[in-house]
Amino acid sequence: MQIPKLAIIVPCYNEELCIEATCKRLLEIIDMLSQKSKISQDSYIYFVDDGSKDKTWEIIENCHNSNPTNVKGLKFIRNYGNQKALIAGLEGVRELGCDCAVSIDADLQQDELAIEKFIDKYAEGYEIVLGIRNDRNTDGIFKKYSALLFYKTMNMLGAKIPVNHSDYRLVSKKALDMMKLYPEKALFLRGFFYELGLNTASVNFDVKPRSAGQSKFNFFSLMGLALNGITSFSIVPLRIVSCLGLFMAVIAFCLGVEAIYEKLYLQNVINGFTTVITMLGFIGGLQIFSLGVIGEYVGQVYKEVKARPRYITEKELN
Repeated sequence: MQIPKLAIIVPCYNEELCIEATCKRLLEIIDMLSQKSKISQDSYIYFVDDGSKDKTWEIIENCHNSNPTNVKGLKFIRNYGNQKALIAGLEGVRELGCDCAVSIDADLQQDELAIEKFIDKYAEGYEIVLGIRNDRNTDGIFKKYSALLFYKTMNMLGAKIPVNHSDYRLVSKKALDMMKLYPEKALFLRGFFYELGLNTASVNFDVKPRSAGQSKFNFFSLMGLALNGITSFSIVPLRIVSCLGLFMAVIAFCLGVEAIYEKLYLQNVINGFTTVITMLGFIGGLQIFSLGVIGEYVGQVYKEVKARPRYITEKELN
């Protein structure tokens, strides 16, 4: 097997405080692995600036000018979100050329030394290597439990992804070529690569405290990611809505039978005012919830039908 050419994809948004140190550290990793003959010397870092408003792109340009062979980049005209930046990175390195690609966060909280383990798995013949964090000790209580809820909900509703796997992974050229066959705009990468069916392995790693800056992921962005993943890979929520509708129809039928029985045989005046109000409130809430679920799917269809580009590039460093 020939020595593979590695591309390290780094999505970044307003990371001026850490991007230079990140570039320096990843160049050290490339140099170390090339000296061990695990990757070729022309392996490179591919930064994707997701419309940063600070000096992130200026720093990336300086790094590229200092080392044009091993540092490349792409800048969006505005902020499109982390998933679009990752997709742009994967598409970009496929066009530039590589044998495999690793995506990693710009703050390097994910252990960059695990890249060597990814390469070792790739050398064993695995097309996709998933990074699985060992624990969530560096997260606050709210983020820790909201993340666990995210994974459990995703798997329960049909978007199968391993627990504690984010977007730290290695994918082969074959996986990148297969990705080109999926033109959908709201591609959910965690579910997509896991369900491709290619030979997949996993690598465990530790998460470090953030050295500088603040995380751009919060509860609302996590919820948006979850909704995108569920509506992209599962129709289970729609089936739940159908089952709830059938269940409510059965309850309504039973209540109707009871009312007729009391009227005809017991000659009782129906006193169920509280029951009626409660049921009306419950059914109204259920209807709104069901419309919301259906609306999420309609929204996904709406986005796909418009066929707008995933992102627009402003500058590129090759």
